[in-house]
Amino acid sequence: MPHPLHVAFIWHQHQPLYKSPQIGISSTSTQKYRLPWVRLHGTKDYLDLVLLLEKYPKLHQTVNLVPSLILQLEDYIAGTAFDPYLEATLTPTENLSREQRAFIIEHFFDANHHTLIDPHPRYSELYEQRNNNGVNWCFENWQLSEYGDLLAWHNLAWIDPLFWDDPEIAAWLKQDRNFTLSDRQRIYSKQREILAQIIPQHRKMQAAGQLEVTTTPYTHPIMPLLADTNSGRVAVPNMTLPQSRFEWAEDIPRHLRKAWDLYLDRFGREPRGLWPSEQSVSPAVLPYIIKQGFKWICSDEAVLGWTLKRFFNRNAAGNVLEPELLYRPYRLQTPAGDLAIVFRDHRLSDLIGFTYGSMPPKQAAADLIGHLDAIAKMQRERQPEQPWLVTIALDGENCWEYYQQDGKPFLEALYRSLSNEPHIKLVTVAEFLGQFPATATIPGAQLHSGSWVDGSFTTWIGDPVKNRAWDYLKEARAVLASHPEATEESNPEAWEALYAAEGSDWFWWFGEGHSSNQDAIFDQLFREHLYGIYKALNEPIPSYLRQPLESHAARGDCRPASFIHPVINGKGDEQDWDKAGRMEIGGARGTMHNSSAIQRLWYGADHLNFYLRLDFKVGVQPGQDIPAELNLLWFYPERTMHNSPIPLTSVPNTAPLNYHYHHHLEVNLITQSIQFQEAGENFQWHSRSSRAQVAMDNCLEIAVPWADLQVPPDYPLRLVLILTEEGKFHSYLLENTLVPIEVP
Repeated sequence: MPHPLHVAFIWHQHQPLYKSPQIGISSTSTQKYRLPWVRLHGTKDYLDLVLLLEKYPKLHQTVNLVPSLILQLEDYIAGTAFDPYLEATLTPTENLSREQRAFIIEHFFDANHHTLIDPHPRYSELYEQRNNNGVNWCFENWQLSEYGDLLAWHNLAWIDPLFWDDPEIAAWLKQDRNFTLSDRQRIYSKQREILAQIIPQHRKMQAAGQLEVTTTPYTHPIMPLLADTNSGRVAVPNMTLPQSRFEWAEDIPRHLRKAWDLYLDRFGREPRGLWPSEQSVSPAVLPYIIKQGFKWICSDEAVLGWTLKRFFNRNAAGNVLEPELLYRPYRLQTPAGDLAIVFRDHRLSDLIGFTYGSMPPKQAAADLIGHLDAIAKMQRERQPEQPWLVTIALDGENCWEYYQQDGKPFLEALYRSLSNEPHIKLVTVAEFLGQFPATATIPGAQLHSGSWVDGSFTTWIGDPVKNRAWDYLKEARAVLASHPEATEESNPEAWEALYAAEGSDWFWWFGEGHSSNQDAIFDQLFREHLYGIYKALNEPIPSYLRQPLESHAARGDCRPASFIHPVINGKGDEQDWDKAGRMEIGGARGTMHNSSAIQRLWYGADHLNFYLRLDFKVGVQPGQDIPAELNLLWFYPERTMHNSPIPLTSVPNTAPLNYHYHHHLEVNLITQSIQFQEAGENFQWHSRSSRAQVAMDNCLEIAVPWADLQVPPDYPLRLVLILTEEGKFHSYLLENTLVPIEVP
């Protein structure tokens, strides 16, 4: 009897520690939070995810709740947590200071406007006023009613649609405008009611066997880097490391013990699974995990690939070519004992996390089930008697902001189909391991030191600013070590500040790679936690902790920070492109100058398309101020294929214009029509159909499906952009460089 395909969904619920350390203040006093995301994600993402699952009792899943998230939720439930957004919400509009009014206009639209703002007429109206007229206009012209409505809607929009049938919430949604302070106070009370259900609901579903709840080291630290920052060089041998080597492996069992104890108290049982922060593992951390009592951990396929010294190639559909290696648990063998480990399918996880939100919900659900059906078919053909486990593990909160109705239609379509699938069975990791213990073994010393990000730690170390943060942390840790009398019992404030500073999130945002409009706050929070260590020990505060680690002014050129899913309408929506790569053109390089008609290029991708945007000077007219044709030509390095010279006239014989290219898309900027070609034998070009989208209004936006380019996943491309008039070369963009593209 062949086994069904077992699938383990693991949803990771985590937010950084936004609470400022308050030395010498009772824990029952008001807690100062810098940002509101625990409260807002708590009302939108944590409870509804498991309530939806509860409707499909055949489907079992795993949810990871980070201890520091649980503690912050409890502060809000107790009514002791106050963040600037909440303080403004609960302030009578007539008492709002000028600073608060400016803050509200600037930050109370912090949400994906497509899904959280546009569906609500009054919220959308206020958003359009700010976007069309500017912040200063709102500040000068808004009345108290505009502020009152914006304060209410920012909180209402973050309440999950699953709760909209609540009579009070339904009445507020219908009310639309003219919200009072009393309304806002009741909205806050409703938020706390939702937050209060999160832990009990998880506990109830775990007791029923439908859910497995796992945990993470206390404040989400990168354990291998706590053990030794030199572990960064395992994946990147030439990595530039901090000036001082950080080696405090003794902090690892502290984080694990605190997580274990908190879990035991909240859930009444011992945890079995551990989600290592950022799925980061190394041989050095395994003994601590085993000694604490955890039975299994999870990591990423990249870590398995490095460990086995093989790359997981995929076919044109994106499915793994060696599934029997990835879709099984492994047993890590160490002198301290054995530990099971599962490795997630990176692409399937990313499809949910970054791509399906831009697709119609039923189509997205069908696509995922299609991938699982293909894997189930491979299992029946290759190893029908061997149980396979496909692990899909990802952030369980941030992605839903980009889905219709916070993911409810997608998840319902997915769960309905999976409930009726005879060849697919959803399980918790623990129940699979209980039935099918890991038989494949990996010596613990052979385990690769890396994370889910390319199998390395470059997201948290190696950049000059990240390294400086590690040096600051090392100094503070050494000061604490010089106070042996300051134990966790006698001076818990110092230790709590240390644990908070050791969290991974600060290092994620420092330096290059990731950026948000709250970088300065993350910088401040990290330094506040270090400050708290010195203050709790009555030690002098180093002067450098009073200065930001880096400048938070807007940056110029940058690589893509994440997947993007822009609506192609020529509007250049700011939120759609905020994670895109950016390259300045006007005045930035080569012979282009400040009066350049094209000033900036944006680029990015998801699993469906490559995206490109060009920003023009105001009033630029194609055919008059710039040539009427834009040509995109793709260069495929180190790949054998038919390539041809650029099919344009008067092209200079200089690199990269004298390269041979494989695909050519011509865009008529006046008619917004396209012509697509592919290189063939004998340097010929052949017309091909294309589903590329083009739109030009405030800017030019283009989406080119990966299916048009016919390239495998995980492949680098390069792009050149050429302006022509009736096929005759005029100029090309980004002189002396090509646009770098990475196929997901």
